[in-house]
Amino acid sequence: MRLRPLGELDLHLIAEGRHERLWEALGAHPCAKGTRFTVWAPNARAVGVAGDFNAWDPAAHPMRRRPPGVWEAFVPGVAPGALYKFAVRHADGGLALHADPMARRTECPPATASVVWRSAYAWGDAEWLAARRGRSWHASPLSVYELHLSSWRPGLGYRDLARELPPYVRDLGFTHVELMPPAEHPYGPSWGYQVTGYYAPTARLGTPDDFKHLIDALHQAGIGVIVDWVPAHFPKDAWALARFDGTACYEHPDPACAEHPDWGTLVFDHARREVRNFLVANALYWCEEYHIDGIRVDAVASMLYLDYSRAEGQWTPNADGGNENWDAVSFLRDLNAAVHRRHPGVLTIAEESTAWDGVTRPPEAGGLGFDFKWNMGWMHDSLVYLARDPVHRAWHHDEITHSISYAHTERYILPVSHDEVVHGKRSLVSKPPGDWWRQRASHRAYVAFMWSHPGKQLLFMGQEFAQGAEWSETDGPQWWVLDPAWPAAPDHRGVLALIRDLNARYRATPALWERDTDPDGFAWITADAAEDNVLAFLRHAADGPPLLAVSNFSAVVRHDYRLGAPAGIPAWAELLNTDNTRYGGSGITHPEPVKAEDIPCHGHEASITVTLPPLATVWLCPEP
Repeated sequence: MRLRPLGELDLHLIAEGRHERLWEALGAHPCAKGTRFTVWAPNARAVGVAGDFNAWDPAAHPMRRRPPGVWEAFVPGVAPGALYKFAVRHADGGLALHADPMARRTECPPATASVVWRSAYAWGDAEWLAARRGRSWHASPLSVYELHLSSWRPGLGYRDLARELPPYVRDLGFTHVELMPPAEHPYGPSWGYQVTGYYAPTARLGTPDDFKHLIDALHQAGIGVIVDWVPAHFPKDAWALARFDGTACYEHPDPACAEHPDWGTLVFDHARREVRNFLVANALYWCEEYHIDGIRVDAVASMLYLDYSRAEGQWTPNADGGNENWDAVSFLRDLNAAVHRRHPGVLTIAEESTAWDGVTRPPEAGGLGFDFKWNMGWMHDSLVYLARDPVHRAWHHDEITHSISYAHTERYILPVSHDEVVHGKRSLVSKPPGDWWRQRASHRAYVAFMWSHPGKQLLFMGQEFAQGAEWSETDGPQWWVLDPAWPAAPDHRGVLALIRDLNARYRATPALWERDTDPDGFAWITADAAEDNVLAFLRHAADGPPLLAVSNFSAVVRHDYRLGAPAGIPAWAELLNTDNTRYGGSGITHPEPVKAEDIPCHGHEASITVTLPPLATVWLCPEP
């Protein structure tokens, strides 16, 4: 393999913070005769390469400095698989061994060395990538299964997962998986959100090519891959990015701003062009080298506000006297512009928990440029409502209806994520009050309401079959509850069947996704039946039949319940009913179409009367 030389253009682009293929310039690059090592350490006194090929001698292979603070050395005979670190003589004279910030492979934690790596993987997903380029996900079905790779099936590596995960997700009908951060991290219980190896998939589950094989298998099964990405902060480990050259190299230079008060981590300096380049190039790297289909950006709110989790006197206002972090805003706009320009069809998604205006608006219109934003308000309000006893829900009806008032201000994904089923928050099925039957019925009613609400949807692993315990990163989902030998297995298998049918009906019903971002794609039938704990609404396709969704969040049957309906539709057929015995319900369904009557109701000239099962959601569509 011929080694591409590090040229003047590379150095110029690095100096300007515009090298969008930074991984080709920096890091360890092997060839037939050895390996070229390059690293950015602008304030170091000296840098050398230490590894298992020179007995970890910091002085054995010194590097030469090139503007703008890039150090370079070619070490003969070093081949893929060699372990190495950079021996950095800090500005104060101290010496430290640092892992390569651009390492494409790492040792398996708790070991911390970088590994020389050259990929030999041959992709087989060309058809998937070609189809992705022209896809508009805003007007397409998008249903996401979130998982933690290390604990989905504890003990399985990337290649094992490639055999088991795609058929499972495909059978359930999800369009995408979302992987909690796959990048290398030293502390397993951080779930990947404290990254030290931004350019290396975690070695806990296999090699980088093994990870590519997993993504390839998902693509060939027709499943997109979204990865969680953490550009807000990084851990303080002295062998990693922290004070890399003895100064605040990657972190914020102001000590008062450098540490994140919530997580005990260091905050990236988003004003520094080389740091922005490191992060933007990293996002492009996952798109280019690993063919990922979406980047979900973690903790966006912590980046946008200078006073995030900081008390008065612990932060400095911007030049306008406000709390907006304009450097982070500029970085996020650059990030989204670069990803969309270089990889059309790849999604960018913001985990943003405030009401920042324009998260999904284009940068040229004053927005941040994301494709989607997690609807944290919907998640919080609806789960609080779900946890209330049905007899009290009448006084809190707005918690389940308020999200519609802003549902079209951004392009949303509705998440029931890992954060909602850990740390004492209980699993989804364990949140509602009542006995096991009521909890399962509430769970089923809630997810069907979620699938019919404007926006896409995301569900965390284990919730698809209503496991009763919180998620544990060591134990993973409670797969044993699906074992036929388990007495309650039919209950859990019923919820699993519902998720499968929800996704199938959802994908086949354009009214549920085609006009997600258009206010005319939604219309209330009734939003104020608080005393009944009932809500009903219509979803409209661009050119096709509507869908009528009705949720009864009370624990009683509502007989002969009249609902307004659009004129001109003589009968409505039941498309889905969460009280079906197939799902573990009581079987109060509508086996025959419901005839419309010329009786005005809820502002419509026509209406229907239905029997609403307890704690259930029913979908109705015009009879063919």
